[in-house]
Amino acid sequence: MERMDLLNYIRGDWVGADENYDVVNPANGEVIGSVPKGTERDVAEAIDAAYEALPSWRELTAEERAGYLEALFDLMIENEDELATIMTLENGKPMKESRAEVQYAASFIKWFAEEARRIYGKTIPGKAKNQRIQVIRQPVGVVAAITPWNFPAAMITRKMAPALAAGCTFLVKPPLETPLTALKLMEYCERAGFPAGVVNTIVTPDEAFSETIKNSEKVRKLTFTGSTEVGSLLMKQSAEHIKNVSFELGGQAPFIVLNDADLDKTVAAAMASKFRNAGQTCIASNRFYVEAGVYDKFVEQLTEQVKKLKVGNGLDEGIDIGPLINKEGFEKVQKHVNDAVDKGAEVVCGGKGEEKNGGYFFAPTVLKNVSDDMLCMNEETFGPVIPVQKVETAEEAVGLANATRFGLAGYFFTESVTRGTKIAEALDYGIIGWNHGAPSAAQAPFGGMKESGIGREGGHEGIEAYLETKYISLGL
Repeated sequence: MERMDLLNYIRGDWVGADENYDVVNPANGEVIGSVPKGTERDVAEAIDAAYEALPSWRELTAEERAGYLEALFDLMIENEDELATIMTLENGKPMKESRAEVQYAASFIKWFAEEARRIYGKTIPGKAKNQRIQVIRQPVGVVAAITPWNFPAAMITRKMAPALAAGCTFLVKPPLETPLTALKLMEYCERAGFPAGVVNTIVTPDEAFSETIKNSEKVRKLTFTGSTEVGSLLMKQSAEHIKNVSFELGGQAPFIVLNDADLDKTVAAAMASKFRNAGQTCIASNRFYVEAGVYDKFVEQLTEQVKKLKVGNGLDEGIDIGPLINKEGFEKVQKHVNDAVDKGAEVVCGGKGEEKNGGYFFAPTVLKNVSDDMLCMNEETFGPVIPVQKVETAEEAVGLANATRFGLAGYFFTESVTRGTKIAEALDYGIIGWNHGAPSAAQAPFGGMKESGIGREGGHEGIEAYLETKYISLGL
């Protein structure tokens, strides 16, 4: 693919800047394109554009808004290879994963096009004969979004689709690592005919965006996916104008294997949960707790499968694991492995990374004889490392799993409906995978408990975050 020099998209126009950011392929360090370094003035212009477009967009019928979304869905599916290639070039994930993400990202467009038609109100009996009570749902207003680099398309559509379906207008700041995917999505929005100002994208420094959003009374909602630390800061900033917020924040996902688990099913789920995007996913399993009765067998079967994984440039055929996003992420993964080994863990396979041709690659790793004082069991590794700790009972596993401030996703494996029901209810996580390692779906609510976030994305709940409830009391 030729070099891509794309522009910001504001008020239906493609807008440059005095300075540009280079976009780098993490697999080899090559510059694959550039994007403008937007300013606070650009952010303010995008806010004004979204604010001015809001009245006419919200007045469209649900059927009309759905029509725009359905046109966007069609364009994403028709251009799957183009979007997937851009994603692999700037993110590093293998092409098969990028294609899967395009399908996943598009599924939110399709789902919320349908949900636009299902924004229901209600009538409530009045307390007097001459009173009628109505409840209606209306869009919250202008929505600002901040999205991460690990899922450059899906993290945008998961926010943009329900916002637009609800009648809100939208501006997004994509990450500096993966802005090309976001701007290509804006091209599809333009081709789908979205009116000027309804969608806007600005690549800009974090502070320029967040400070401008913080000070604007026109922006009524902020939605963010990223770290808990940044989420906490954004929540404080949003308090000044009492903005509506929804945040999907850090994870520390446990993966519990009980003695009666189907190990073939469990190992397959572990592979799906852990190694997608080289382990750089918010719901990737990070801590493995395995009952003593199946511990050795689980590690053996898991290791057999992990050793089959191929590491390399995501554009190459047959690659399962691409590069880590940058040197900082690479060093964190190596630090976690070294710390575990220093504290007594055994490397069953992998354990090392290498810098190769300007990219940072880490071998898929299995660690056994892990203990709960190790960094990898207390911090999100965000890399292709599976640390396996032996436990004696399900109760011990659940206790360790819940001993964290995070609560995004948790996984457990048992063939007992009785035990499984109790464990599912006991785990303090917003998403539970019971005998399943890939729970994300457009039709299901995605979000965390505790310090892993506020609100839900996907499902019927996903559009609720973009609606206000209005009560009308009518006297006859």
